[in-house]
Amino acid sequence: MRQPACCFTSNTKTEKDATVDNETSQWQSIRTSHHRAEVAELALVLASVGIDHNVHRLHDTWHLIVPANRTAIAEHQLQQYRRENLIRPRPPTPVHVVDSGRAGVLGYLLVIWSIPFLEFLAGADWRSSGIMHAAAVLEGEWWRTLTALTLHADLGHIFANSLFGTLFGWLAGRYLGSGAAWLLVVVSAGVANGLNAGLQSPEFRSIGASTAVFASLGLVGVYVWRRGYLRAWGWRRSFAPVFAAIALVAYTGTGGANTDVAAHLLGFAVGAVAGGVAAALPLQQLGQRGQQLAGATAFVLIIVAWWAAQPLP
Repeated sequence: MRQPACCFTSNTKTEKDATVDNETSQWQSIRTSHHRAEVAELALVLASVGIDHNVHRLHDTWHLIVPANRTAIAEHQLQQYRRENLIRPRPPTPVHVVDSGRAGVLGYLLVIWSIPFLEFLAGADWRSSGIMHAAAVLEGEWWRTLTALTLHADLGHIFANSLFGTLFGWLAGRYLGSGAAWLLVVVSAGVANGLNAGLQSPEFRSIGASTAVFASLGLVGVYVWRRGYLRAWGWRRSFAPVFAAIALVAYTGTGGANTDVAAHLLGFAVGAVAGGVAAALPLQQLGQRGQQLAGATAFVLIIVAWWAAQPLP
């Protein structure tokens, strides 16, 4: 509410006012509002402590006025009322950054770029044995849910997944630790590909790390929300990481003729569930050795999947 310097002259006095000199006939506006209820609330505060006051309307503005020689005490009471009724935000939850996130990103890039290089050196067709083929997955070829993450259609495809995977994976690694984050991403993406196989027609095939990319996005968004890193800003802003993640999925994950929208959405959903679970776990207690073990496990899962696929002649 505004607080203009404005005086009003009053011709009415209480018996108490009659004992003071004429300067009490000058009334000072100390609060204004276009809404009467706001001024009336403050008037009740002054009434409760016995300070003379009045509510006056001038044009379309409501004024809370008090005698000029009572403005200081009235201001003090209103400020005290404001302090007592101020909603104090919760203390912010310290943001715990586990590591730089670079190690996990380097491992991710190493995997997705080394597979086409190794395939070229081996002179073998790894794609046919590693592609996510819905019918084959449902028949028990589980490894395809992981090997497909390391295969790409062309340079544009692998560059796009490198860019977004680096961004979201870096964030996940910073908050959860590179090892734990990427282990959860690999598992979440594999589960999402398995679910996608059950939803698609038997002939459906797909490749690409985008399922893992969106899994990392869901993972970090929900983890930051559940850990309450923005809770001190109010419940609306505390949901910001989740809202931002959903917006990114909508913007980057649902367009293009060859886009596997179901894989993107399932990757995000499974990653989000993993983020909620991870937020309840004491990941900080893993330490450097635990993070290294988790990261090594993620690598082993990919290696075992390719070994099961037996791409080599």
